[in-house]
Amino acid sequence: MARQPSIQALSVLSALLFAAACLPAPAAAGVHLSTLPKALAVTTSAKPGQVLHAGVDSVTGTWSLNTTEPAGAAAAYKNVKVKLCYAPASQKDRGWRNSNDDISKDKACQFKVTQQAYAAAAGSPDTFRYVVARDVPSGSYYVRAYATDASGTEVAYGQTSPTAAFDVAGITGIHASLKVAAGVFSAFSVAALAFFFVVENRKKNK
Repeated sequence: MARQPSIQALSVLSALLFAAACLPAPAAAGVHLSTLPKALAVTTSAKPGQVLHAGVDSVTGTWSLNTTEPAGAAAAYKNVKVKLCYAPASQKDRGWRNSNDDISKDKACQFKVTQQAYAAAAGSPDTFRYVVARDVPSGSYYVRAYATDASGTEVAYGQTSPTAAFDVAGITGIHASLKVAAGVFSAFSVAALAFFFVVENRKKNK
């Protein structure tokens, strides 16, 4: 007669099965930049070393399919998303800005510039204009564009040269108009205090 498993063994087996069911599914591998074709040509109006002021200045740019790409290379391209990326000089000693080959973990390209439907033919550029957002901090930047497929997955890219970056002067202090307003308010407060002091003294002397 076959030996039946004990209640204790069944309990242990059930616990193991339950624990296995509760384990998170393995994370899906992200898209790696190094695996993507550099199929887009990207340019901007900003010159190397040029300073743009956040919230004030704008930059124009273009992206197009490289003329060296074979026919049908862009068949899967549905959209293009353009990002502002920290140049290597502004990544140094700042782990929260570091590049990562896994695009989902990349911290260099944090700022959205634009997203457009893909409509470019080889050699025929599409354009964009970007007013530097007020929350962009001071630093050196370059521009990267990703072509994405219908699911939103990156399938190709292009970028300006990280070593020919332009600079952004971020908003770091109190705006001049606020300083003026604060100065006027302070002067008014002092004058009002002096006026009431004189009035009180006259009342006491009567």
